[in-house]
Amino acid sequence: MKTRFNELVIQTPEGVQFVHRLASPISRFIAVSVDTFAISTLATLLYACIGILGLISGDLAMALYILLYFVISIGYYIVLEMVWRGQTFGKRMMRLRVIDANGLKLKPSQFVLRNLLRFVDSLPILYFLGGLVAVVSSRSQRLGDLAAGTVVIRIPEIRPPILSAVLDNMYNSFRDHPRHEAVLRQRISPDQSAIALHALHRRDEMDAAERAQLFATLANAFKAEVVFPDEVNVTMSDEQYVRNCVDTIYRVAK
Repeated sequence: MKTRFNELVIQTPEGVQFVHRLASPISRFIAVSVDTFAISTLATLLYACIGILGLISGDLAMALYILLYFVISIGYYIVLEMVWRGQTFGKRMMRLRVIDANGLKLKPSQFVLRNLLRFVDSLPILYFLGGLVAVVSSRSQRLGDLAAGTVVIRIPEIRPPILSAVLDNMYNSFRDHPRHEAVLRQRISPDQSAIALHALHRRDEMDAAERAQLFATLANAFKAEVVFPDEVNVTMSDEQYVRNCVDTIYRVAK
């Protein structure tokens, strides 16, 4: 992993290289402003609901509101980033995503840690400290990102890839199982799809052992997400399995 100007370059052990464009502090500030508005809206609804309790005890209502506001303001980011693979409403609007700084799969603890430190990043006001650190950081990381080992990247516009060069015009037996294909599309992340597509483009540049190992790893990763019927897999090589997965995932973009 290395950093170029405005870019994060991640290279896998198999020699596959991925370049991510880092999100700028300005785009991140706009995204967090949208999220702050969403949280404020939820807090307003919460205040209206707790207002009834204030008729009984104003102090109890205020204490409960402060506690629930803390849960909402932090839980909003943690839950959405877990469910939406590193995105919130604001990040989706700005086409941003949180990823692991080393290109690994994000852990729940990373989502929790980076968002618990938002209170520090927001000091003294309007994320001044976090924004200052992001400007100085070579990877535009605020304190929460540095502690959790995460970065925020800009998602490029998705264009349907040209698959004819990697699919060999072979029939995709997965098409006979549309329900399984739907599950595959839902569970496979954009990064996993990109890795598989890139591997197919680069396959002829690898030696036989490296090629077999890479496609075995990719096939096992896909099989862990969805299990097709045994008759589909019994005579299929790992490379053909990956080709079928790529065809299934990207076919919906046509």
